Amino acid sequence: MERIAIISGAGGLPPLLAAHLKAEERPYSVVRFGGMALEWISDHPLIEAEFTGFGALFEALSSSGVTRVCFAGGMKRPTIDPTLIDAKTAEIAPRLIASMNKGDDATLREVAKIFEEEGLIVEAAHEVMPALLARDGAQGAFSPSPDDLGDIDRARQIVNALGAVDVGQGAVVAQGICLGLESIQGTDAMLSFVAETGGAFRRDPKGAKGVLWKAAKPGQDLRMDMPALGPDSIAAAKAAGLAGIAYAAGKVMILDRSATIAAADEAQMFLFGQV
Repeated sequence: MERIAIISGAGGLPPLLAAHLKAEERPYSVVRFGGMALEWISDHPLIEAEFTGFGALFEALSSSGVTRVCFAGGMKRPTIDPTLIDAKTAEIAPRLIASMNKGDDATLREVAKIFEEEGLIVEAAHEVMPALLARDGAQGAFSPSPDDLGDIDRARQIVNALGAVDVGQGAVVAQGICLGLESIQGTDAMLSFVAETGGAFRRDPKGAKGVLWKAAKPGQDLRMDMPALGPDSIAAAKAAGLAGIAYAAGKVMILDRSATIAAADEAQMFLFGQV
């Protein structure tokens, strides 16, 4: 059976995938860049890597029998000491730098292409673990009201426009007013901003409280950086005073589905998928 490597960033997705692969008895390794603090890593086979040493990484993957890679979790753009880079990193660095100026999706596409040129197959997280894909319709006890559905449509239009220029995967709309846009800082930062500033812009105190819409960017490479929701997303949306979360069904992942739905029900919020 082919061996797969999880190129691990931060967050709940990498340990979820590693535990799934272990339970399935599928050969795998976890790649950790720059000594990241991955508290869960002790139970899994590890390959250490540095952003200055892609040549060493590709050699380690090859010697470990890795034929596939799965990118999972967030990574901050590193600060690199040019005096430490190996020959392979020096070769690919101009390509990566050029792609970074075009947006996250462009950067991730270039990263995928570089790994493919080394003979590796890039496998999406939802291909490794299909149960992660979010389903259509209401996922818990609550459903959006007609006013909420109007806000969902408006937020969806906004995210489509943002995604077309490779900016973000989320927006918050309440009573037709956009209260927040996701950018490089991420969804949690956007929801925190809405929690601090959004109240003054809800024109009708008895009207729709607002919704978070999450979706992949139009044309996005879904093998990389597919949007994900989890129990923490529910808590952050609740703190922002929202009625619920809506998402593009089949193009968003839900981490720990049962816990996420339970959190939404407890918060009396909807978790709703649209095709």
